[in-house]
Formats: sequence, structure tokens, C-alpha cells
Amino acid sequence: MSLLSNFMHADRKVKRKFLWNMVWKGFLGFRKFKQRKERGELFPAFQFISVTNDCNLRCQGCWVAASGKKEHLEVAKIHQIIEESKKQGSYFFGILGGEPLIYKQLFEIFEKHPDCYFQLFTNGTLFNQEVGQRLRKVANVTPLFSFEGDEQVADIRRGGHNIYSKTIRAIDNSVENKLITGVAISVCKSNLEMALSESFVQMLHDKGVVYLWYYIYRPVGEHPNYELALSQEEIARLRQFLVDGRTKYPMVLIDSYWREDGEPFCPAAEGLSHHINASGNIEPCPVIQLAGENIADGNLREVYENSEFLGDFRKSILQKTKGCVLMEDPVWLKDFSEKHQALNTSQRMNMLKDFELAPIVPSHGSCTNIPEKSWIYRMAKRMAFFGMGAYG
Repeated sequence: MSLLSNFMHADRKVKRKFLWNMVWKGFLGFRKFKQRKERGELFPAFQFISVTNDCNLRCQGCWVAASGKKEHLEVAKIHQIIEESKKQGSYFFGILGGEPLIYKQLFEIFEKHPDCYFQLFTNGTLFNQEVGQRLRKVANVTPLFSFEGDEQVADIRRGGHNIYSKTIRAIDNSVENKLITGVAISVCKSNLEMALSESFVQMLHDKGVVYLWYYIYRPVGEHPNYELALSQEEIARLRQFLVDGRTKYPMVLIDSYWREDGEPFCPAAEGLSHHINASGNIEPCPVIQLAGENIADGNLREVYENSEFLGDFRKSILQKTKGCVLMEDPVWLKDFSEKHQALNTSQRMNMLKDFELAPIVPSHGSCTNIPEKSWIYRMAKRMAFFGMGAYG
């Protein structure tokens, strides 16, 4: 079974929506983003929206405060974000949580915007046949299942029971309903060997998965578990695996960290994407829980355009690092937050104090440049942002 056959297995309407809403409109939207950037305008190419911070699991290194107040972004505000984004040529959105399948009005979002494309980040434990059938009907959603390890590791990483088997069943439900199915893995020390094994990629391919998204574990949240963070050498192994794997595995392998020449970059610093949390606060990315603005502050385009916090973040980060500043220099992030009197959006009162005490760990910026070997990936990364997001 080849990559093409896995894609062709999808429902006809699902394929059509993907090719039109995601590929073609995504290409046009990215071109408009580059034109805006050349004019000095700040509206991102795409956005990630956390519809809720509620979740049924308690994962290691998760940015969501398990003991915090449960918040759900009003569906009217989500529609407003999407409508204002479409005016800027942006039709792609990542839907996050918590666990977004807890959000009762989730399908209303997909149904009301058939001209958009959505990537649904889910742990899979609530993804049953009914969910798969409804997604097949709307056809404008690709589910992305978080896959954190084997039977033993998954339960420890996710804070639940039988998580591996539940995730496998969710993947099966998605493929059986002819959806374009993706899997994401947060690569850390406890799952590194599995993640970089041919048997892992082959297993997912054989199940009908179309794309596999690798991102690097970020130690954040109430229990950051710094001991799980990758070393510089392990990050280099991951990068080399991706470069080599793209020439031999019949699956799309995605990262959101490196350009076609192997140069690292930060999607938030480039202004490609930003995150809107369940309270409507606009953050650089999901793991940097600081905000200068909220969507309630006015027209979304004007809010982005007038944001001194995001504008200075982009400029300052590009002068400092091409990696992840949260991992490389958390103290700088604390000082930057205080400089702009940014709101702590984490629901953890001691977050900034934690930045002072946090150890420095390697990020993708520490990796030696390893250029892409595959001409297809080189072309895709030159023409557009191929990482499909900055979730990691």
C-alpha cells in the first residue's frame, strides 16, 4: 500500500475539500501572507484556536492547568475569528484544547464554514464511529491523533488507562470513515526509539495513516518533566531521521522547525501562526502563555496590527534565536513579559517565577543544519510553510 493509495482511500468529498480548501486556498493564503509581511502588516497566515481548556487526560508537559478554571470559547467568537480571518485570505485553522471533542458546539464550527479547512488535534479517546461519520459528512477536517508511546509509555505520558489501545481504535475509526488521517508524536526520551523506528512508521502506514507529524517535547505546564527533554544529539537524530525518511517511507513526514536547507526557525517569530486560547487571549504560540491582547479588543486585523507585544516578540526573537526561546532562555521570556506587562494566561500564578528556576534545555535551534534530500520536500518548503502549524 503506497502513500497515494492511503490518500485515495479517502472519501471523494473529503479529498476534494482537502485539495481545494487546504492545498489551493492554503497556497493562495500563504502568498497573501507574504505580501502582507512585505508591507509590514502582522496578520498571520493561519491561527490555532483552543476551543476549551478542559480535557479528560493529564499529560506530562501539557501547558493546560489541570487544576485551573474550565473555560470554553464562545462559539460566536470562534465564528467571528474565522470570518475575519477569511477576509485576509486565511482559510486554515488548527482546533486545539484541552480535548476539543469535549466542546459541545464543535461540529457547528465545521458545518458553518464549509469553505475552510480544519486540523483537529485530539487524544483520540472520544473519537468513536459517530464522530468519524460526522466528520466524513462535513469533509473539511483532518483529525490529528496524538500518539505518545506504546502500551506502557502511553499511560504514563497521558495520565490515563489503556490509552494506546484507545488511540489505535480512534485511528481505525477515522480510516474506516475514509478521512485523511494524521498522527502526531511529541518526541521525548521515553518514546524516542519507537518514534525513530521503521516499524512504527510502517505500522501507521499499514493502518492507512496519510501523514505523521513529529514535534519536539516541550517541558511546560504544572509538571514540565524536564528529564524527558531531548538532548542536542537526540534532536540531531530526529532531524536526520526525518531527512532520510522522506526519501524512503511511503508517508508524509511533517515537522514545523526546519527550512529546506536545514536552517531552524520559529513559526511564531515569523508571524506564520499565533494561538488564541479558550479565553480569547492571543498568544505567540500555545506553549508561550503570555498575551498582550484579547480578541474582544476589537477588529481582529486591527488587534494584530496594533499589537506592540506580538510585534516586538517577532522582532526580538529573530535577533536572539532561531529555536525555541522558552527552552533556550526562559528568564529572557520572563523579562520580556514584564517589559510589556503581558498577561499570564496559564492560570498558574507562579509561571513567571518558574521561568527563573527552569533549566535550559536544547531546542531545534541547537541542531546542525541538515538539508532536505527529497526534492519534493525542498520545493514544498520553499513554496509554502510545510509544517502545517506551530503546535509543538
